[in-house]
Amino acid sequence: MVSSKAMEKFREMKRKGEKIAVLTAYDYPMARLLDESGIDIILVGDSVGMVVLGYEDTTSVTLDEMLHHTRAVARAVKQALLVADLPINTYHTPEQAVATAKKLVEAGAQAVKLEGGVSHVPQIEAITGAGIPFMAHIGMLPQSVREEGGYKLKGRTPAEADALIRDAQAVEKAGAFSVVLEIVAKEAAKQVTDAVSIPTIGIGSGEHCDGQVLVTHDLIGLFPWFTPKFVSPEARVAEEIRKATRAFIERTRGTGSMSKTSA
Repeated sequence: MVSSKAMEKFREMKRKGEKIAVLTAYDYPMARLLDESGIDIILVGDSVGMVVLGYEDTTSVTLDEMLHHTRAVARAVKQALLVADLPINTYHTPEQAVATAKKLVEAGAQAVKLEGGVSHVPQIEAITGAGIPFMAHIGMLPQSVREEGGYKLKGRTPAEADALIRDAQAVEKAGAFSVVLEIVAKEAAKQVTDAVSIPTIGIGSGEHCDGQVLVTHDLIGLFPWFTPKFVSPEARVAEEIRKATRAFIERTRGTGSMSKTSA
């Protein structure tokens, strides 16, 4: 278990203006590659549901699936902080939240994350009170996407921005060492970042956050069927896989034809 004192390094990075880099991983090879590349934090996100398991959104992801993928990632990570998501319907009460968090820690997570601000302070306090480092998540909450009717920008009005600030301050007071801001209006994200002493980790929330997180599959073009508007892929891995596969098919069929002729 990583001590809460060790989490202070992220506050220190914020104070120094050093940006925090976060990427997702769901399996051993990807986690090892990210870790060896020097990433600060690796997140076993419930985004595994879409980019690995083929679900429509994160609302079908189970705790058993999160534990399975957390174990795989934990076998690879040596340097980065390993954070795992609490999946939907596993933190309705503080007691359930702690039980779920402990299972993820047993699977190898060094910290955990759940979605919600003011509404989930009791759960956050219970987790941090149990000595488990905690990353918060406010703004657009993917586990609520069906109720929301899609992935919608948050913080567009002064009232929404104020609500986000209250959420961020609440999770900081509850013991979070950082807070993810998902799809938050750029100016609102800046206001939230300035209002708390813990680092903000943005995803689709502009450049004013203290760090950035992306789904690795989006970053490297490994899930080509959908790319969020705020992502500029740094690679096109899916196309390389297609090229390699086509080359293998052609080589195999060509070799098979030659073998048949020579026989």
